[in-house]
Amino acid sequence: MNKMASRDSLKKYRTRGTSVILAFASIYIIWGSTYLAIRIAIETMPPFLMAGTRFVIAGALLYSWAMARGEPRPSRIHLRPIIIIGGLLLLGGNGGVTWAEQTVPSGTAALLVATVPIWMVLLDWLRPGGRRPANRVFLGLGLGFAGIVLLIGPGQISGSNQTSLIGGLVIVLAALSWATGSIYSRSARLPESPLVSTALEMLAGGALLLLVGSLAGEWGQLDSAQFSLRSILALVYLIFFGSIIAFTAYIWLLKVSTPARVSTYAYVNPVVAVFLGWAIVGEALTAQTLLAAAIIISAVALITVYRSP
Repeated sequence: MNKMASRDSLKKYRTRGTSVILAFASIYIIWGSTYLAIRIAIETMPPFLMAGTRFVIAGALLYSWAMARGEPRPSRIHLRPIIIIGGLLLLGGNGGVTWAEQTVPSGTAALLVATVPIWMVLLDWLRPGGRRPANRVFLGLGLGFAGIVLLIGPGQISGSNQTSLIGGLVIVLAALSWATGSIYSRSARLPESPLVSTALEMLAGGALLLLVGSLAGEWGQLDSAQFSLRSILALVYLIFFGSIIAFTAYIWLLKVSTPARVSTYAYVNPVVAVFLGWAIVGEALTAQTLLAAAIIISAVALITVYRSP
């Protein structure tokens, strides 16, 4: 019986190990590829309406799945924090990135979004009762901002295409919005089920994105006859892979792995995005881009490794 029990334990261990590997592959590769998918989707679709559609559909599917699993339903007290988080993460964060990718290459966008941990350190320090970062974190902050200046400053960064300064600044603000929403979510009163919380945040953020798209007059620009097949496929990919599969994998990894390991996606995603943009749509890979990438990723690594305990 002991031998059979050992075999069962080994089988469970191997199955769990395979699941962990697949989950990490999801947040590394899928999330890294979403920047390119966004760029392709907005080639023929208005940015805010595209992003809003993505999250409303993904949120509705995820919420239906959570209810089918018997997850506890939310109460009215959860409505306000869910709207705030959805607004900061998906409207301010993802919406800003989506809008900016009309002028900013997908690889550059991913590198700028990788500054989220930098903003989180600063916000955690500046809040009432916040802790002062260690000297190594200050080094990481300095490196990170130097990388940002190098990446979106004047000069040629993407070959013949100059990175839009306004678009780059919008992405930096989007990263700040995402960091603010992430910190707020730590103490917010949310539903007991992480799946339900995620689904409702998607629905709230998606609704806000659709509202902003309406106010921006995007419905007047909408012409479904002009949608390209690759834009439609990119939107489907963002809904099912970027929003549902990768988010679910992320939530599961937070339960079975350490925060330090899970947080490594912050500096793996940009590498994936830069090389996918180069390989698939021909985004130029210059020495200046690679240098900025190395600086920003090193800064995020310094900060993330320090904060992991």
